[in-house]
Amino acid sequence: MTETKAPTPTPAYLWFDTEFTSLDPSQARLLQVALLVTDINLNRLTPPEDDINLCIALEPGAKVSGWVEENLPDLLKQCRSDAAVPIAEADHALATLVDQAVGTAAKDIADRPVLAGNAVHMDLLMARLFLPEFEKRLHYRLLDVSTLKILWNDRNPGQAFDKDTPGVVAAELPEGIAPPPGEAHDAYYDIHASLAEMNYYRTRLLA
Repeated sequence: MTETKAPTPTPAYLWFDTEFTSLDPSQARLLQVALLVTDINLNRLTPPEDDINLCIALEPGAKVSGWVEENLPDLLKQCRSDAAVPIAEADHALATLVDQAVGTAAKDIADRPVLAGNAVHMDLLMARLFLPEFEKRLHYRLLDVSTLKILWNDRNPGQAFDKDTPGVVAAELPEGIAPPPGEAHDAYYDIHASLAEMNYYRTRLLA
């Protein structure tokens, strides 16, 4: 009988979010990336000053959806300014933070850190399209807080976690993680919101 290898704890959760120009993958271009790294108990593995929060330089003439034009004008302005960075620079920064937090990428993909967030499959798609250094450091599984959101909302009608309200997010963030600046649809705010939402479900749904 073959001995089954016992699973090992996940080395880290990579709280990751992106903003991009279109929901159509064939046209989408990155606008912003954000990354915060915790252990499985939602404790920081790197200090706040090492978090990634970068606006990506937008190519002249790049197509942007009407929703983005209307709802993210400040982000677009930054992406068209000298404050934005090339996408390769952002990719390198993300990969460097992962290595800083957990060491160089494990040979076995099952031993790598897990990408975490809300509807994080879309962010993984962006990583696969535009962030090759970062993507090759990722586990094949995802920690999608949206799964728990569905279970919670189905069991507790009328008690949805309001991640768009900064005060709600601040109240549910794990100890040692400060509330972020910004608001919903800012990638750095959104990773904190996902973290807070995960903590909310962890203490009520998974306890």
